Amino acid sequence: MSIKAVFFDLGGVIVRTEFQAPREQLAERLGMEYDDLNRIVFDSETGRRASIGEISSEDHWNSVIKRLKRPVSELAAIRDEFFAGDIVDRTLVDYIRSLRGKYKTGLISNAWGDLRDFIVREKFDDAFDKMIISAEVGAMKPEPRIFQIALEQFGVSPNEAVFVDDFLINVEGCEKVGMQGIHFTDPEFALKLLKKLLSTE
Repeated sequence: MSIKAVFFDLGGVIVRTEFQAPREQLAERLGMEYDDLNRIVFDSETGRRASIGEISSEDHWNSVIKRLKRPVSELAAIRDEFFAGDIVDRTLVDYIRSLRGKYKTGLISNAWGDLRDFIVREKFDDAFDKMIISAEVGAMKPEPRIFQIALEQFGVSPNEAVFVDDFLINVEGCEKVGMQGIHFTDPEFALKLLKKLLSTE
């Protein structure tokens, strides 16, 4: 069965924290460890709830600010500083665009409800036929449900789809539903694996 759909994760794949310094400086300014700051933003209970659409991204950030014991007036500045070292891999985005027409291209991302606005603002929403965002569909990777939703939206069988993600647990999750998975550890290597897979079609 040939591949008809190619899905990509966002954080850690298309958008990566290439520069740790801004987040390190923020953690230092707040008198805490870098990993602890990361945990409060990404792995807290409100972060999880925002990821499945139970609360808004704004509600989550209000909770983060409270936990950091900072005034709400600093919210925007802290959020901007936290993400200041992130870059959008435009080369990868261009490659995804180049697949359109021959393949259906999609995003499967564990993310808060403001992700779609970010992608539109950064002008790469045109790289995807559809975007499956956990906060919008109420399911998160590595649960089978989010992959099933993606396959249903694209009208493809699991064995007609491949998914690229930086977390091995998510790659294993997609493989459990019958998709092919590529573990993203480095952009060049991941693209080499993907191109090889697509060229054998």
